[in-house]
Amino acid sequence: MKPFINFESRMVRLPINNIDTDQIIPARFLKTTSKKGLDKQLFNDWRYDAQGNPNPDFVLNQPQAQGTQVLLAGDNFGCGSSREHAPWALLDFGITCVISTSFGDIFYNNCFKNGVLPIKVSPEDLEKLFDDAERGANATLTVDLEKQEIRGPDGGVVKFEIDPHRKKCLLEGLDDIGLTMVKGNQIDSFEAKTKAARPWA
Repeated sequence: MKPFINFESRMVRLPINNIDTDQIIPARFLKTTSKKGLDKQLFNDWRYDAQGNPNPDFVLNQPQAQGTQVLLAGDNFGCGSSREHAPWALLDFGITCVISTSFGDIFYNNCFKNGVLPIKVSPEDLEKLFDDAERGANATLTVDLEKQEIRGPDGGVVKFEIDPHRKKCLLEGLDDIGLTMVKGNQIDSFEAKTKAARPWA
């Protein structure tokens, strides 16, 4: 997992409540174990018509979505079934931060394990960000994980809370495997002592 780096980016808005993981990436695309190529299936049923043609009205098909790292979403984003492919697809599209008032619990946890920062803000702050996102090319914000701040285009600052351990893991790029590998020397030492004490095992 790559370390999370503070960034400035355009933002796109998807002001719909209760977007579940099957809408983020439909179940028929879950056969793969690769994280690559899932960007094409992100919000597939909204981005494309029945013939596979892009829907020009969907926000991710519009010019301002190109290169964006921030998705502003309605309440309870990522609810529904457990599927790690949902944050995989967001990340493969380039989205490294999702801002909402609340998230589905499993999706929220999966984001941290895959390098996506889910930020919870108040309904009032989300509405302000939705308004900022309407500024076109000027609709940019800065996400500063170290300071736990979102800085808007008008200079306004929104503070957010995050668990200190999760913050550390994102900043250092540590997923579950990475956390284990950090203790590699201790594990090797333990194994050596165990082998010496129990050579028959």
